[in-house]
Amino acid sequence: MKGVHLRFYTYENRKHGSVLMHEWLLEFAKARGIHGGSAFRAIAGFGRHGKLHEQHFFELAGDVPVLVEFILGEAEADALLAALVAENVQLFYARLQAEFDVIEPSPQAATARTHP
Repeated sequence: MKGVHLRFYTYENRKHGSVLMHEWLLEFAKARGIHGGSAFRAIAGFGRHGKLHEQHFFELAGDVPVLVEFILGEAEADALLAALVAENVQLFYARLQAEFDVIEPSPQAATARTHP
């Protein structure tokens, strides 16, 4: 299948209202019927201002980068981006073309694994 890989970049301590931005973004997408998304915390990174953000041992919630990503169809990606614009959210994102599918074992392979 062909579609879109949307990647949103934020910071661990950034909020939308009273909710952490990465949590809000996942819930926002889920409420609009998006079937899956993930958030990943970086070890270190820097943004457009060149300031290095890195996690230190004693920090519980710092300013390290967080990546939130979704694999979607074109129409889903367009709808999600339009909904985010309507919410007046400021987010940096990348939109990449993607090919995706699911690898599933054949019935013969599943039977061979369970019966030696």
